[in-house]
Formats: sequence, C-alpha cells, structure tokens
Amino acid sequence: MHGFANPTRFLKLARWLTPLLFGSGLLIAAVALAWGFFVVPPDRLMGDTVRILFIHVPAAWLGMGGWAAIAIASLVQLVWRHPLASIAARGVAVPGAAFTAICLLTGSIWARPTWGTWWVWDGRLTSFLVLLFLYFAYIALAGAAERDGASSRIPAIFGLVGAINVPIINRSVVWWNSLHQPPSITVGKSAIDPVFLWPLLAAMLGFSLLFGGIVLARMRALLANIQAEARLRRKALEA
Repeated sequence: MHGFANPTRFLKLARWLTPLLFGSGLLIAAVALAWGFFVVPPDRLMGDTVRILFIHVPAAWLGMGGWAAIAIASLVQLVWRHPLASIAARGVAVPGAAFTAICLLTGSIWARPTWGTWWVWDGRLTSFLVLLFLYFAYIALAGAAERDGASSRIPAIFGLVGAINVPIINRSVVWWNSLHQPPSITVGKSAIDPVFLWPLLAAMLGFSLLFGGIVLARMRALLANIQAEARLRRKALEA
C-alpha cells in the first residue's frame, strides 16, 4: 500500500479507476432506486413512505463511513506520514458532509408522517447532527491549514478525536430510549424483509462506489492544485 502513496503512482491508478467507480456506482444506484421506488411493494405499516429507506440508509452509512475514513487517513498521516493521507482525508470530507446532510434531510422527511414531527432531540438524530458540524469544522480546519501553510497535524488530530462520535451514533438507539428504530441490520442477521433488503443492499453498493469515485476525483483535483502552486513558486524563484 505504501507504493500507492506515491502521488505519481496514485494519479496513474486513479485516472482509470475514477470513471470506473463513478460510472458503475451511478448505474447500480439508479437501478437500485428504480427497483426500490417502482417495484418493491408498499410496507404494511409505513406504506409508500418506506421507499425513502433506499436513500436514507446509504446516506447514513456513508456519513459515518466517511468520518471513519478520515480517522484512518489521519492516523496514517500522524504515524507513518504518508504523503497522500491528508489529501485523502480532505477528499472524503466534502462528500461525507453532503451524505450526512442528505441523511438528516431524508430522515426528517421520513419522520414527519411516521412520528408526527420533523425532528426530535434523541440520541441518534442529535449525534448525527453533531457529525455534520464535525465535518464542517474539519473542512474549515483543513482549508485554513492549506491556505496559511500551517501544519496539517491539527486537522489530523481533530479527525481522530471526532471519530469518537461514530460509535456513539451506531449505539445511540441501544443506549438511549429513542423514537428511532433499533438497528435493522447487524452482523450475521437482518430484521428487514428480503423484498426490501436486496434493493437496499444494491443501493448501498451503488452509492458506496459513487462515493469512492467522487473521493478519487477530489483527490486528483487537490493534487493538481498543489502541483500547480508548486510550479508557480518555482517560476517565482527563478524570476
């Protein structure tokens, strides 16, 4: 893996992997959503509102998974100082924040007919809102570090500390009495009917591939900016 931390090798790999992930993710997500919206029957209790499941759950998965990726990249940066670790974390931050916001928005839309309210301050919703604010703070810290030429260790430390919120989100419906339903998918078993489960898993796969393509595209753009700035500095020194 250390070999792929070389920017030149990474760019060579990402050049063909980015469109592959983006295209396959877009196709699978579109098929999964069409399956979930137009083929799957209404739920016995929730009716057609259950169809938002196919966007809400993948968005929640990628919101939490995005921060887990930031934490891993931050650890790699702090311990092994891989040259692409901080760029990977920054590449994940914006799409991670976007999917977190989508999760909160779709959850509110789903909650209104199901719970009779747009929002409740329970453990799951509150901790997920905190996750969105953590993303905003990380994006601001990383941007300030790049703009001011400061050390990228501060955003990396923040990325590790913020990871504490991920298990809190995951276990919140178990630890606290909540309107939010308990976990429907756990290791080795699922409480979701297969008619809903299979298109949901397809949607999660499609959105995950799409997320990976977006992250690689952002990393390529960040590297291009860094290389362009380095060339400008060299020309300024030569002048």
